[in-house]
Amino acid sequence: MANRTRDILLKFFVTEKEKEMIYHKMSLMKTKNLSAYLRKMAIDGYLLFVDYSMFKDICAKLGNISGSLNQIAKRVNSTGAAYDDDISEIKAKQEETWRLVNRMLSKLP
Repeated sequence: MANRTRDILLKFFVTEKEKEMIYHKMSLMKTKNLSAYLRKMAIDGYLLFVDYSMFKDICAKLGNISGSLNQIAKRVNSTGAAYDDDISEIKAKQEETWRLVNRMLSKLP
């Protein structure tokens, strides 16, 4: 085998049902690499899948709020005045972020 880190091939037999179970568990882990999946299971005995989609939503909202704050700060620095609409917008985005956080926390075991 040419320049491989892993140069030892292991083989084993499974039934059709076992093969289906392996591929089903791979799909639950959202992996398509059979070798990596089987190696991980053989060495560690388990895989842990964590869904970070809620964190991505929260980070996006926080980034949105951060952008709004920067725009407001720039306006306040140039004009010397803060507007009620700006404060209302920040409060609305903050409430939306807290709703996301509470929804995420309610899904925890």
